[in-house]
Amino acid sequence: MSKLAIMGGSAANELIAKKHFGSYKKVPAKKTPFGKVSDIRLYKSSGLEFYFLPRHGADGYHTAAPFVNYRANIWALKQLGVERIISWSGPGIINPGLEVGSFAVPGDIIDQTKNRPSTFFEKGGLGFIRMSHPFCPDLRHALIYSLENLSLNFHNESIYCCTEGPRLETPAEIKLYHSYGADLVGMTLAPEAFLARELEMCYASLCYLTNFAEGMVNREFEGGVLFEGMMSPGEKKTVDKAVKKMPEIIVGALKAVLDHSRDCQCKNAMERYRKQGIITDNWRKWIDP
Repeated sequence: MSKLAIMGGSAANELIAKKHFGSYKKVPAKKTPFGKVSDIRLYKSSGLEFYFLPRHGADGYHTAAPFVNYRANIWALKQLGVERIISWSGPGIINPGLEVGSFAVPGDIIDQTKNRPSTFFEKGGLGFIRMSHPFCPDLRHALIYSLENLSLNFHNESIYCCTEGPRLETPAEIKLYHSYGADLVGMTLAPEAFLARELEMCYASLCYLTNFAEGMVNREFEGGVLFEGMMSPGEKKTVDKAVKKMPEIIVGALKAVLDHSRDCQCKNAMERYRKQGIITDNWRKWIDP
């Protein structure tokens, strides 16, 4: 049983098909209080074992970001004994100082989603927990170490604005998010990061930057292509190269934390409730205390 997991984004399926992560075996479907999760794989790569969950579906982009069952996914990984999760995302760029095809390790998040269940604790009065570091500092440091070890260009401490989708954002919305201080805009890290924290799991994200957000650069509409003209052919080639680096970066980060204890505060997120006797260490009972 591995304590490590990767949650893959929209580019996951091609990498899986080409065995960029090594050999794997499918994990039997996991039943959760929030639905069934059937797309988890257990990988073995260079002496490392980790679970891989493609959040949009195993055989293609079948589930858009607003309709991903985030609660079931996080719960299923917790059932498998996972303690640390590295996710990936391909956001757009709001900060004009960033480059298409480079990488980012978000340090904070702005949640602009509207209709997604964002907590496990719909009853019982739980979940009033601090979010000073919504992404695990230890996992972030591991990702930074891996990126530096590979001499790759990346942006540290990015602020990721998560929108509802599935549509892309309007120019006015991007101006608003820029005024908030957002560097990136995507659709997947919320509520994923918050749900992981509620179950006291470490969670961090590696982003490859796909395109400039609407209104950041002047691009004509082009029908029939990804982002309808917001990504040039040259930028697409650069992004494709970046995506192929994702497995190497993430596996390098997982190796960096493999033999280290969890010294962060993620594992103590619910400690106040334990001390008060409201919950026990049996996390499965937390949703119905």
